[in-house]
Amino acid sequence: MSAAYATFGLAPAMRAGAVLADGGYQLHRDFVDFVVDGHPLLFQLSDLDAVSPLASDVPPAIFTAQVRSLLLESEAPLPDGRYVVYGCPECEDLACGAVTAVIEHDGDDYIWRDFAWQTSEHADLERNGYHGIGPFRFHGPEYREALGALLEDSGPPPGRRVLLIGARVALLAKLAAALRTIGIGADITHDADGVPAEELRGYAAVAFGPAVAEAERTAVRQAFERAGVEVAYVDGLAPIVPLLVAQIEHALDRSPLPQRRLARLVASDGTAGIEVTSPCRVRLTSYRLDRLSRPRTHELFDGVLEPGRHRIPLDGKAVRGGSFVVARTAGSVLVAAPER
Repeated sequence: MSAAYATFGLAPAMRAGAVLADGGYQLHRDFVDFVVDGHPLLFQLSDLDAVSPLASDVPPAIFTAQVRSLLLESEAPLPDGRYVVYGCPECEDLACGAVTAVIEHDGDDYIWRDFAWQTSEHADLERNGYHGIGPFRFHGPEYREALGALLEDSGPPPGRRVLLIGARVALLAKLAAALRTIGIGADITHDADGVPAEELRGYAAVAFGPAVAEAERTAVRQAFERAGVEVAYVDGLAPIVPLLVAQIEHALDRSPLPQRRLARLVASDGTAGIEVTSPCRVRLTSYRLDRLSRPRTHELFDGVLEPGRHRIPLDGKAVRGGSFVVARTAGSVLVAAPER
């Protein structure tokens, strides 16, 4: 088969979780994405909310089996030599839909071809094929080195955990419950004094409540520095659980900056400035506390944007003083306070 060579790589990625206005939620998933010619393959597949089979929350034995499958060390899981490349982030059931492709050897090269959207045992390329994507030919050594590194690391990357620090125990309890519901571990404490270094290494982020004094924040940072742990620090903007979840999701995003769909968010003069790097669905939501300190949520925009910078008018009644705007795509979250 003739196909131009493409570069193959892997990069950390996430499907952002969320607490929704209607009381529902969507799960947070960390996974390893495929990078073809320097760009996430997922971004070429329209606005797809999906994760690769290389997810951090699968058991190590299954993760290893998935890697070896992509190395063609086992039989294809689907007829006609097809492999699942991306699946449903909520249940990973083929019936929900999955992106599949034929993966095969050609000498020492690996070829990915005939990408399709598949919901049953057999793919219909004519109706559901991703025409114009692939085939991709990868150099064998580069391909094996990238996937083999995952095996050397002995399984998937660890799941995310967040340490919550603050004085409002009831709020922190609600926030911890929300994070656990979407798949992020969370613990609550007043400080990090005396916590063993091996325990601190289990956290990816620390979230401070507004009432936490600067001296206490400094002490927590020093505890993590002594333990040799790099974590993201989040300063809570307001006691609104969905807003805090969005801030924490943004802090947990370790994907390379050039490989994020949502690159920029600013809110000023009654408009939101948004930059996206590939076609994707963007949702804008505002959060604020009313005069009785009750959280208020307003959906501002929900639509597909093309790559580039966009200006979206904001409803003045929904974006008032003390409001915060959250922009979401399937894999990225940004938060902004409207400027006056």
